[in-house]
Amino acid sequence: MTLHVELVVPDREIWSGSARMVIAKTHDGDIGVLQSHPPVLGLLAEGSLVRILDPDADDSGEAAADGENELVAAVSGGFFSVADDRVSILARDAELGGEVDKSAARAELEAASADAPAGGEESAEVRYARARLRAAGEQA
Repeated sequence: MTLHVELVVPDREIWSGSARMVIAKTHDGDIGVLQSHPPVLGLLAEGSLVRILDPDADDSGEAAADGENELVAAVSGGFFSVADDRVSILARDAELGGEVDKSAARAELEAASADAPAGGEESAEVRYARARLRAAGEQA
């Protein structure tokens, strides 16, 4: 048996499918969810990553035939809900790592960083741009 996972933003579904495990960063810390996890509702950390392990695993827990074993998405805040082996990730904005335009994300990070006050906390835009680059496998 597996989890049913949905990653959605206000205007569309980013990804939906089965997975063995989901890992997300919330305001209360990192959470890992496996089958039969008790219900949880959390706030996603701004500019963090969500990891979906063994996406589209079948009921035996085996990974999909294409060998994919992890799907990584950058999220810009939102909610994380678990109930009855269903994981709902409701983000303000999200992007799968494989779909990130790295040069555009770097440009957005530079522009957002230039607008940030010196010595202050990073803005939501800076954190999300960094998360997009990390989701795409880049150091940010």
